[in-house]
Amino acid sequence: MSSAHDILFRTLADPTRRAIFEQLCREGEQTVGALTAHALVSQPAVSKHLGVLKQAGLVRDRQAGRQTHYSAQLAALAPLVDWTKEMAGFWEAKFDDLEDLLKRMDQ
Repeated sequence: MSSAHDILFRTLADPTRRAIFEQLCREGEQTVGALTAHALVSQPAVSKHLGVLKQAGLVRDRQAGRQTHYSAQLAALAPLVDWTKEMAGFWEAKFDDLEDLLKRMDQ
């Protein structure tokens, strides 16, 4: 079974999906048409990417008449933020250990 951060990494690994998600983060809620206007792919491709983003919990959709509006769900990035913090702490500790070792070698 995939972990939450595995799913998010896999979903955001695609540059088109990442661009769509970033656009929603920067510009706020948008329709498929508005997202397609900025994308380098067709409307059906944008819709497929939005489906994958929705499955991963990164976007939410809302019907308004005949149009669907999409918005970014920033809280869904929490597992990636946690993983990044964990990795930063890991490497900081490794660099501190290396610095200590180099100081001992200089003595």
